[in-house]
Amino acid sequence: MNLYWRLLLLRLRLFTAPRVGVWDTVRTPFRVVPTDLDLLLHMNNGKYLTLMDLGRMDLMLRSRMWSEVSRRGWYPVVAGQTITYRKSLNPFQRFDLLTKVIGLDDRWIYLDQTFVVGDVVHAHAVVRARFLKKSGGSVEHDEIEEVIGAFPGHLDLPAWLREWTASTKIPSGVVDRSAAV
Repeated sequence: MNLYWRLLLLRLRLFTAPRVGVWDTVRTPFRVVPTDLDLLLHMNNGKYLTLMDLGRMDLMLRSRMWSEVSRRGWYPVVAGQTITYRKSLNPFQRFDLLTKVIGLDDRWIYLDQTFVVGDVVHAHAVVRARFLKKSGGSVEHDEIEEVIGAFPGHLDLPAWLREWTASTKIPSGVVDRSAAV
């Protein structure tokens, strides 16, 4: 339920938040609330991932990409992510989530998402995502370019990101149930 309240606040914030381009960095403000906490009374690791969804939504809403994506019957999906936690976020602490597109390959869009308090990084994540069609199939990059314009040249992926994608690929096929314990 907490996610829906935050989504509502995000939508209301659109009336005052500045518009951005798809390639800009979006700063989404949050505060740690009691439902974000784990037993050690800091933000639960899973909540970071949930809030990252809202950061990506903020980017799409403020860049006006979301209305066109929805009109075409597309929806975003996360296929992989990696996150590193550096410092805890504590009860009622204010923080910002910075979200930006950092690259593309032949199939995926990659985003950088960083949790900060002031200039101090508390967690950093990289997300691999793409758009799917409600009618079935994937949205190709040339279709996305029709919506948002040409991709900038600076979106070449670093080698470690290509290696991460290759090393986290799940092979298709039948699960070997004999390996289960």
